[in-house]
Amino acid sequence: MLRLVNITKSFPQRGIVLDNLNLEVKEGDSIAVTGPSGSGKTTLMNIIGTLDRPDSGDVIFRDRSITTLNADESADYRNRNIGFVFQDHLLLPHLTVHENIMLPLLAYSIDKEAYAAKESDAVKLMERIGIHDLKDKYPFQISGGEAQRVTLVRALINNPSLLLADEPTGSLDATNAEVLGKLLKELNEELGITLFVVTHSSGLASEMKIHLKLKDGKLVN
Repeated sequence: MLRLVNITKSFPQRGIVLDNLNLEVKEGDSIAVTGPSGSGKTTLMNIIGTLDRPDSGDVIFRDRSITTLNADESADYRNRNIGFVFQDHLLLPHLTVHENIMLPLLAYSIDKEAYAAKESDAVKLMERIGIHDLKDKYPFQISGGEAQRVTLVRALINNPSLLLADEPTGSLDATNAEVLGKLLKELNEELGITLFVVTHSSGLASEMKIHLKLKDGKLVN
């Protein structure tokens, strides 16, 4: 599904963070990447999501190089294939839970029939994840754990084939972190969505099928 070939990335203040890194991701994999702060975990995820570019090397998604895409092509790639979950939920405060979830659909033209189908999908996902009763509430009216579950539904609304999660439990207490970790694992198994998580949490990493460590710019078992 996804191959990273000899990816190198450096920053002026930090030096080389990714050093000829290679990775192969298969459909339906769930992968956790751990490592100390500053080791390049988020940079790696951003390169996969075309939010950043490597200095050298190639990222190949379903036999297509994505490192040379222009801004519009990168946005289209993300909208069609990638769901993002970040440590901070990034919900818009003036929109309800339901409106926040449907927001990604505004990124491209969609007719009424297709939008109605997506709304039906959103209802099913909210019910599955246990937040349907929150649909008319605003972000300030829900807990941090609930907000992260809203973010998860929003990330899944376009039926992405790859979900990228950057420290998704980092802002949660232990109980909510455990709940979200198990939920990610269940969705990976039920929906067949490929999951790529960067985390400091050994508990979350243990929920994934594959646990890799980022060390000296390379991924190791």
